[in-house]
Amino acid sequence: MSQPWMYPTFLLCVYGFFSSMRPLEPFLTAYLLGPDKNLTETQVVNEMYPVWTYSYLALLFPVFLATDYLRYKPIIILQGASFVVTYFMLVQTQGMPAMQVLEFFYGVATATEVAYYSYIYSVVESDQYQRVTGYCRSITLVGSSVGSLLGQVLVSAADVPLHYLGIGMLVSSALAFIAPWFLPVASRSLFFHDSKCGPPAQEVVGKVAGAPTESLGKEKVDEHECKKLLQQECPEVVTKVPEAGGESVSVFGVLRMLWGDFVHCYSSPTMLAWSVWWALSTCGYLQVVNYTQALWEKVLPSQEFMIYNGYVETVSTLLGALAAFAVSFVKISWASWGELALCCFSVVIAVVMYLMDTIQNIWVCYTCYIIFRATYMLLITIATYQIAAALSMRRYALVFGVNTFVALLLQTILTLIVVDTAGLGLDIFTQFLIYASYFAAIAVIFLVAGLYKVVARYGKASSSPSDSSQTESDSAGGSLTLRDTELTQVVEDKLQPQS
Repeated sequence: MSQPWMYPTFLLCVYGFFSSMRPLEPFLTAYLLGPDKNLTETQVVNEMYPVWTYSYLALLFPVFLATDYLRYKPIIILQGASFVVTYFMLVQTQGMPAMQVLEFFYGVATATEVAYYSYIYSVVESDQYQRVTGYCRSITLVGSSVGSLLGQVLVSAADVPLHYLGIGMLVSSALAFIAPWFLPVASRSLFFHDSKCGPPAQEVVGKVAGAPTESLGKEKVDEHECKKLLQQECPEVVTKVPEAGGESVSVFGVLRMLWGDFVHCYSSPTMLAWSVWWALSTCGYLQVVNYTQALWEKVLPSQEFMIYNGYVETVSTLLGALAAFAVSFVKISWASWGELALCCFSVVIAVVMYLMDTIQNIWVCYTCYIIFRATYMLLITIATYQIAAALSMRRYALVFGVNTFVALLLQTILTLIVVDTAGLGLDIFTQFLIYASYFAAIAVIFLVAGLYKVVARYGKASSSPSDSSQTESDSAGGSLTLRDTELTQVVEDKLQPQS
């Protein structure tokens, strides 16, 4: 029998697959520098690519609010249209001004990505979240891998001109653009269009005082009981959503709500540490991914030699996905050793960036890039879980949005100083030396933070060994009362009207 979640999930998967299938992407820099566009390296690296960074940053926050206010579907359609415009201009237009406009539209497409990944939570029940999230994220990975592999096979085996890969990418985006028009309109959203009881019920389910329900042990709160309690006790509030659109929370009310959630989330040292790493590393990751093809083009010009960028992108994507999957089987106390683990992996990234820059051999570059992407995907998966495990759905969206915004702000500053001709406008090899130093600096930051945590933990343990038995006794006698108090407080918070 058909399930309600299957129809929107299928449409999202169709959209995600075709919008992610980009056979020209591994060869984009070679295409721009080749006879089709005939641009110079300085134009592509220092004048064209930075426009994407600036537009992405400028659009991220207003698109975030617009996505929630318009209930996702219009923004997904806008993303699909932006992809079509981007790839049409890539195939048909010439000259640097047109390429900069193209980068702006690509910035619109990437800024609106939040709608794709958050829409599904507004149209399916919470017990299907894990399944539909896996489907939507996996299909984009499959689409990206298929596109990279297809592009490489066509170039190396059939000697297809890059221009035709661009046409294929345009056709794929046009097919993707059809699917979101048939998506059902979301009846609720996280901020502007809450359910009758204020915030969605799933914000309370599974979260007590900012901790996962798994930490409650035998006193684990039952989802249905929690929902029933909310339905019985919640008063009428302004933020209810009638069938055909009704009253919404004001922008001021949403901003005030966001600020309160922001202060609450980032007051946690653990949350702050993972978020800092998220922002710093994502900034460096985006820079490396954006400009690595320019480095490869200098090491081995595509006009003179056969290049294998498509295979590298495919292998790095699949290996990164495998690493992200394998981390679920690793038994490490990330709360205790997370900072030192982040330090060690940041050192690995810094080393491979340095080797890629200094050895200047294409096979070394390819290998280092694969290690770099796999390592980043592994760590970002850990960071995602560590952050999401302690947050409600609304705060999840806020924290991830803030972390991405900070990453883009740092990337903009780095781009403006290092890459843009308005700044230093450095050559590509000097840029990658700076990126290697950047990740080395991240490693130092988390080395200091990790050592401080270890010293503080062992110092505390050695100074109060006699208190442990009393603490355990108090905990055993009072844990249930404390958890009941925490649950009551959370329910009371959720029942407050949102103005």
